[in-house]
Order: sequence, then C-alpha cells, then structure tokens
Amino acid sequence: MSIRTLIVDDEKLARDKLHRLLGKEKDINIIGECNCGTDTVEFINKKNPDLVFLDIQMPEFNGFEVIRKIKPENMPTIIFVTAYDQYALDAFNVHALDYLTKPFDRERLQIALQKARNQIENSRQGDIDERLISLLNNLKEEKEYPDRLVLKSSGKIYFVKTEDIDWIEAAGNYVKIHAEGKSHMLRETMTGIEKKLPPDKFLRIHRSSLVNIDRIKELNPLFSGDYLVTLQDDTELTLSRNYHDRLKELFEKFS
Repeated sequence: MSIRTLIVDDEKLARDKLHRLLGKEKDINIIGECNCGTDTVEFINKKNPDLVFLDIQMPEFNGFEVIRKIKPENMPTIIFVTAYDQYALDAFNVHALDYLTKPFDRERLQIALQKARNQIENSRQGDIDERLISLLNNLKEEKEYPDRLVLKSSGKIYFVKTEDIDWIEAAGNYVKIHAEGKSHMLRETMTGIEKKLPPDKFLRIHRSSLVNIDRIKELNPLFSGDYLVTLQDDTELTLSRNYHDRLKELFEKFS
C-alpha cells in the first residue's frame, strides 16, 4: 500500500531530516510539508493524508490544538514529534500512541512507522482506533494548565514551576523566562506562551511582556497613560495603555 504522508515542523532542518529518512521507505509517499498549525489544519482537511508527522511545539498553536481543529472524518494516523519528554509522559503513554523524541534515528523511526502501518491498515478495514478516540475525548475536556515548563538551556534541561516564574519577555523568535533570579530561552511566541499559562495567575501587560500577578509590588501611573509596574525584585516594566483592560482585570481580582 502507498501511505500518503504529511510532514509538519516549524524548523526546516527537522523537515529535511524526516524527508530524507522517509525517502528510504518504499511505501511512503510524501505529499506535502507544513511549518505552522494553521496551514496544517487546512492541508489535512483538504488533502486527507493517511499519516502525519506532527511537531508539538509550533508558533500560533501547537500539535494538540491542530488535532482539536481537524474534522473527525479527516483524522489521519498521527506520529507526534517532540523535543520534550513530558509530552510523552502526559499524553502518549496514557493513550498508547507513538511519538518520536528529537533527536531520533532511522531505527526509532521505523518502529514508529510499523505501528503507523498497522493502524492505517486497521483504519482501511473500517476498524476504529480506540486510542485515538480516547486522546480526542481528552482534548475536548476542560483545559488544564501545566504546573511546570521543561526548558533547554546550554545543553541542560530545566524544570521550572510556573509558580516560580516572575515574568516573561519577548526575544525575537523566542521568549525569555525569568524565574528565581535566572533566565531561560524558549522557542515560542508571546501569544503561545500566554496560552500555556493560567490566565488567573499571569497578566499580559505589554505586547512584549507577561507577568506573574503575585510578583507585582506596585503600579505607578505615567504621563503617557502607561503604568510603571514594579515587581517584588524591583524589576520595572511598562503596562501599555493598550492593555488597560488587563489592568481592570487586575483591580477586580484584588478588590
């Protein structure tokens, strides 16, 4: 059988590696590549691939959110690709779905491919994959926010509790997370990281900054209509007048 395959990753080098490895598999027919969630959902709903290698950490919205937006009748077999083991522990092992942890080799890829082939064959025979249904049902439940983030920095992996985060700032294609006197870089957008944190604990005060509400010591009005936000460690940030609605939320929270 020929397996129509889509590769999804926001990093070109990662897409190229998968393309190269999959090119050695006679039954794999690569029909496209995507680098963001929006294009992925559109491609899947229009082209109906059999198999998708789906990166989890992507700008706009992640791999889990892609699944939420796919029409049920268009749901392909998914092999998730992740650089963070907590996703495997929290989602894949629970639902017995396969995943690849970066970096992976051809041997590990072939193990995942064989599982995918079996799943696709079952699907073509009309069988329903209960594991995928279980995952989809889980994703429909009320969103739960992680109590920690897993970050890579200088070759090390750090587990940072969200409650320990002081504030977050935009840094190009990354965000810089300030926590307990240290800073860590994460490849993510401000909008993306904001969605991962509980809105009752973190407040967007500027297009380039997000703060832990519990770290705010005082607010002082500025002539421009902005506010000077001082944190417990005396870090000074600006609350833009474009985010005054967030200020109202803050007042209501503590009033």
